[in-house]
Amino acid sequence: MAVLQPRPLDFISYPYEWSFSQLKEAALLTLELQSRALDAGMRLKDASAYNIQLDAGRPILIDTLSFEAAAETEPWPAYRQFCEHFLAPLALMAHRDVRCGLMLRDFIDGIPLHLAARLLPGRTRLNLGLASHLHLHAGAQRRAANQPPPVLGSPLRERRISATGQRALLDSLRRTVAGLKWKPTSHWTEYASTTSYSDAATASKGEIVREMLAAVGGSTAWDVGANTGVYSAMAADAGYRVIAWDQDAGSVEAHWLQVRGGSGPRILPLICDLANPSPAIGWALEERASFLDRGEPDVMLALALVHHLAIGNNVPLPGVARLFARMAPRAIVEFVPKEDPMTRRLLAARRDIFEHYSLDGFRAAFGESFRIVREGPIADSGRTIFLLERR
Repeated sequence: MAVLQPRPLDFISYPYEWSFSQLKEAALLTLELQSRALDAGMRLKDASAYNIQLDAGRPILIDTLSFEAAAETEPWPAYRQFCEHFLAPLALMAHRDVRCGLMLRDFIDGIPLHLAARLLPGRTRLNLGLASHLHLHAGAQRRAANQPPPVLGSPLRERRISATGQRALLDSLRRTVAGLKWKPTSHWTEYASTTSYSDAATASKGEIVREMLAAVGGSTAWDVGANTGVYSAMAADAGYRVIAWDQDAGSVEAHWLQVRGGSGPRILPLICDLANPSPAIGWALEERASFLDRGEPDVMLALALVHHLAIGNNVPLPGVARLFARMAPRAIVEFVPKEDPMTRRLLAARRDIFEHYSLDGFRAAFGESFRIVREGPIADSGRTIFLLERR
């Protein structure tokens, strides 16, 4: 007899926070597990994306109770669920827009196949896998829904599929998922190499961040606005387990591929727009926790972010400070002045109504929620990094 003993995970993420490759790898793992289950005379009765978590740079199954004994000829009951939770969003992300992954926030039980089929471009009907598993599958569901209900007491028709047919279905799904590609095109993926930092400023910023991370101590960090993870890696090197949040799917994709390649298993990159973070969703708003209700890190990093919130999203500095104070007891925050090229770019197409956006205004606003422990001016730059402690 074997005993499975689950281990707790540091952090739970959700499919609508995953990049394209994260969701794709979770899909391929689900198919691999179903294939192995067949070898053992079992099957996965569920194929929910929520059964998968990302840990140490790889997807893992967390719902071992999904396995059940099954006859070889019984159809896979989770086939439709797999298509709705994995194949439909991946196809939309690959063939329409990667932001279609956010539809999983609204469709908590997976994207309906008839909706995905309508949204996908017509050329996807020429793809054998998408034609059969999405388009024809959606049509079969529609026809079944229009059938009259069976007469009460009549025997149910038992469906059967051979063992060879089971393997063929999984192989077709695997090839279809593996064939879906998406290449990041966002300018944010190159942001780290196009900022206004000189070499001296880059070195100075890195030194200040490392010193502040060492001064804080602790074991967990959230890097908010992480981009492709330069400073997430510094936090990981300092011994922190890091959740690296960014609103840009391309940056998160590039960051995950670095982590997946073995460069940072202590880092989990995820998609989150801090101006519109993941809400609590599901029954009674308790099935999936909100961004702010999934624990508290020892420290948060908000580097080159405040000007995007305060100017790009019109959030007053005190509001930014209050949010940061809700998130973590300590924060390492970079202030980017109006004279900086990146801030001037934000102001180029709008009227400057941000009279309180200044270094003194930052100190006053953040001083309401935090005690300023240290200020670190970045050499060869007008920027300043603050180490803050919640009041």
